[in-house]
Amino acid sequence: MRTKVKQQPIISKPRVNVITLGCSKNIHDSEVLMGQLRGNQMEVVHEAESLASNDIIVINTCGFIDNAKQESIDTILQYSELKEQGKVGKVVVTGCLSERYKPELESEISNVDAYFGTNDLQNILSNLGADYKHELLGERLLTTPSHFAYFKIAEGCNRPCSFCAIPLMRGKHVSKPIEDLVKEAKFLAKNGTKELILIAQDLTYYGLDLYNKRNLADLLRHLSDVDGIDWIRLQYAYPSGFPMDVLDVMNERSNICNYLDMPLQHITDNMLKSMRRGTTKQKTIDLVNAIRDRVPNLALRTTLICGYPGESEYDFQEMKDWVAETKFDRLGCFTYSHEEKTHAHLLTDDVPEEVKQQRVEEIMDIQQGISYEKNQAKTGQTYKVLVDKKDGDYFIGRTEFDSPEVDNEVLLDASVDYANIGSFVNVQIDRAEDFDLYGHIVK
Repeated sequence: MRTKVKQQPIISKPRVNVITLGCSKNIHDSEVLMGQLRGNQMEVVHEAESLASNDIIVINTCGFIDNAKQESIDTILQYSELKEQGKVGKVVVTGCLSERYKPELESEISNVDAYFGTNDLQNILSNLGADYKHELLGERLLTTPSHFAYFKIAEGCNRPCSFCAIPLMRGKHVSKPIEDLVKEAKFLAKNGTKELILIAQDLTYYGLDLYNKRNLADLLRHLSDVDGIDWIRLQYAYPSGFPMDVLDVMNERSNICNYLDMPLQHITDNMLKSMRRGTTKQKTIDLVNAIRDRVPNLALRTTLICGYPGESEYDFQEMKDWVAETKFDRLGCFTYSHEEKTHAHLLTDDVPEEVKQQRVEEIMDIQQGISYEKNQAKTGQTYKVLVDKKDGDYFIGRTEFDSPEVDNEVLLDASVDYANIGSFVNVQIDRAEDFDLYGHIVK
């Protein structure tokens, strides 16, 4: 008589679903984590809509300002509730919010399986049953379209800005060695990346800890030499101590975009002093003029804060006048967020929320007019455009003067033109709106 063998149930290996909140630095960190997990032969997805009961959810949080913190908390609560309902298997939280508020989170949302900080990659991997693989240096699982990648050249920040909690969450500035960054760039280029968007908490501090000098210009030369990299873009360049030799390299190398993102935050002397920015109104104006003189075709982007403690109507009016006079190519504006353990938290948050918001709207109204005027001047001109995606009836791309998500876009009528996603095309601009350009492909 034959003995029946009882069939064991097939248990699928858990899938890791990574959720990314916050800025481009977090996108980069999630991509590195996902690359390590894939290197450990684990199934990993990014923000999958369908969920399985044994999924491991990893939430990479943001803790920068109030709105971002609330979004992170809401997301943690959402997935912890799904865990209680048996719809996911495990919830792990990492990133800035977890770094900054770990004890509070562990107390308030206790059914999360583990909380990790911003520099806990190896510990996260260990918790997920994976090993840190040193040979994967530079290898990432991109969540952006493959033709562009956020490229983090340093971690942390040594600046003393009064309003900013980043040093609390990211620690002191640590530059990555040039040779490691070149290796990473070569890996990305080999896999189809054409644009590197350089990011850090402070690009202009790069190299001081490793090479005893600001070494961003030298890094740019090395990255510019990597075959297959057509565009290199600079974001998050701090104004105080800005290394002007970077502009020389920008002029020398055709694959370094004439684009600079430099958050200036405010312009009046008393606001800059209270913000601990290490500069003055006149020094800021002189720097902007010097940069534009050195690279006349440069697109200059900045960000500003409205409603910082003590910001008077006079301070705000002075900033409005300066924005109107300076005519930044790109500009973002945010309301001040009163952050614990920052130097500004010792001050009274005395500008009402509705006044902060009204001031932001006034600044952005001015910038909308500036952007419209600058875009109108592009009509009839031809630009090299990188095609990012197809959306509805249009192919959508960018010029070298625009970063993804935050800047202007170029729209091509898909019924007239066809373009491969991730390809470069020459586009003549037919008409322009406040933040969009419309054109057609020319040979």
